[in-house]
Amino acid sequence: MRIDITKISPAEWTGDAAALFIFEGEKEPVGILGEDAASVVMERMTRVGFKGRPDSVLTVSMPGGRLANVYIVGLGSRKGATLDSWRRGIAVSVRQAEKDRNKVLMVLGAEPFSPEVSSALAEGALLGEYRFDKYKSKDDTSETPEPLESLLVYQGDEAAVARGAVIAQAQNFARDLANEPGNVINPSTLSEKARKMAEDSGIEFKLLDEKKMKDLGMNGIISVGGGSHTPPRLIHMVYRPSGEPSGKIAFVGKGLTFDSGGLNIKPGEFMRSMKGDKTGACNVIAIMKAVSELKPDMEVHGFAGVAENMPGGGAYRPDDIIRMFNGKTVEVDNTDAEGRIVLGDVLAYASRQEPSVIVDMATLTGACVVALGPYTAGIFGNDDELTASFRNASKITGERVWELPMDDERLKKKIRSDIADVDNTGGRYGGAITAAMFLREFVGEGVKWLHVDIAGVDNSDEEYGYYRKGATGFGVRTCLEWLSKFENR
Repeated sequence: MRIDITKISPAEWTGDAAALFIFEGEKEPVGILGEDAASVVMERMTRVGFKGRPDSVLTVSMPGGRLANVYIVGLGSRKGATLDSWRRGIAVSVRQAEKDRNKVLMVLGAEPFSPEVSSALAEGALLGEYRFDKYKSKDDTSETPEPLESLLVYQGDEAAVARGAVIAQAQNFARDLANEPGNVINPSTLSEKARKMAEDSGIEFKLLDEKKMKDLGMNGIISVGGGSHTPPRLIHMVYRPSGEPSGKIAFVGKGLTFDSGGLNIKPGEFMRSMKGDKTGACNVIAIMKAVSELKPDMEVHGFAGVAENMPGGGAYRPDDIIRMFNGKTVEVDNTDAEGRIVLGDVLAYASRQEPSVIVDMATLTGACVVALGPYTAGIFGNDDELTASFRNASKITGERVWELPMDDERLKKKIRSDIADVDNTGGRYGGAITAAMFLREFVGEGVKWLHVDIAGVDNSDEEYGYYRKGATGFGVRTCLEWLSKFENR
């Protein structure tokens, strides 16, 4: 879908459809549609009692008229509306326009759109039109909505729309990667997709194979990937600005292309969605794609530890002792707590690059889903200012996060081992926190670090807002928003 700015008056425009955003209880903006359309829309709104509540959309069909369809999109109260209200509203509008077989949709409001709203509209439109259907038969397309060809934003900010499009396309790129099944995406193929992205985007790419990692002492990621026919990989991407960088930060992602649980094999109902255990890595690859287009003045590194956790003859075992890249030893209590072992090596390696900040993303613990539900990610960090800035960024993007504490020394004792430096599990209670405490053991001294547990929010089993069923790419937009604020602070 192409997104353009237009200054053509909605009262004069002739086309397929128009979507008008209104706040709850405010009907006056309908007049912007022109007298011919406004009279029909007002009559329809009165007849059905449309109030403009959040996420509500009224479709007004006008066969033979200047406009085929008008969509009145509710934002809720003016005081309570957020940028996400605009994202959700445009997403629903785009989907309805597709169902009605429109090709062009004009979007307008009571006044010119601010840069922030313009960006949100581009994000919501592109996120809302997303679908992953490449493996569906194309024999019968009678029930499949046709995608919009063009979205016209009336009196929007052109630069902001372009930025929003870059951000949304990156999130959709992450969704595409995460939605791919394990027989398509494995450590080798995901690495090659990352390599192609880097080459196309003009950023540096380095790949560590199993031999290089073994030589470096990355026994954590090697152990986790030992049971698979496809050996693990470590992806390292670097964006360097044209001028002197104002700083250096790193994003780290967990990339378990499939997680069977290893020898502590998962029950069937919990193994079903494990193609999504690579989402953290997919997000990092997508973030680097966006960074190459947004061109911040920061030096940005992206790392992804990629492995497949399988119960083969070379699989690691409970009771194994693993010496990690930073020299610390780990006692394996459960082979299904593999993501933190992979991330341990990658965090230590990323720390060696001396960034000022590391942000990692991982579908790490079911305990986080139990604690916060399927719509909120858990965040953990070693710096209060960093966690606060990330939370502030999430309020702008609409990606809900909540900070969980890591200051309980009694809980930290749960990951102490009698025979090694640390145990890879801390028991059932406080599992998301003890997992984060484990990761903290591998972050370099003096590096500010934030961990985002995206288990539960990485995939949706329902359609809502700008999400369809499947991978969400949750975290991509918040990381990019946080980066933009970090860059300009």
